[in-house]
Amino acid sequence: MPKLLCVYCASSDRLDPKYYAAATELGGLLVKQGWGLVYGGGKTGMMGAVARATKAAGGRVVGVIPEFMKARELAYDEADELISVITMRERKLLMETRAEAFVTLPGGFGTLEEIMEILTLRQLDVVKKPCVFLNQDGFYDDLIRLFEKMLAEKFFKPSNMELFRVANTVTEIFPQIAAAEGAKAEPKWFDTR
Repeated sequence: MPKLLCVYCASSDRLDPKYYAAATELGGLLVKQGWGLVYGGGKTGMMGAVARATKAAGGRVVGVIPEFMKARELAYDEADELISVITMRERKLLMETRAEAFVTLPGGFGTLEEIMEILTLRQLDVVKKPCVFLNQDGFYDDLIRLFEKMLAEKFFKPSNMELFRVANTVTEIFPQIAAAEGAKAEPKWFDTR
């Protein structure tokens, strides 16, 4: 069984085609790199694109989808393993435990919420797996600037900026995953007296 890469990304079907192209490129590349995919189980948007490309390249696809989404016929039924859960919290936990690394493609509230939970767990040293943002065409520039402001204002320590990596292209993702291996979280609190 290949190790699984968790990919967080948009399910919207109204995006610029360049975003679906990046998701498709990642699906093919992750198989070449010896990975399988674990993701939110959807067939629409970037989620569907990365799953179909992984499958087309001969890779393993594990989808985790809440029942309410499955009921709306949003599931990618061709997944090698399609796991139904009740809540979004269950979905995130299952994806987190099955994954060996996390990649965040451009997305909306859900995508951001998923990766922020993982980064919070990285900061607390609960999760120790690599995290990479695909900063396609500067999509995450403002978020990274916000992280830099948080650091400047001492909301977290400098080492927190090592808990994730940024790739500007799909081909940079796997070198960044490798570079992120072993990044260690410092104790979160500055002073516990």
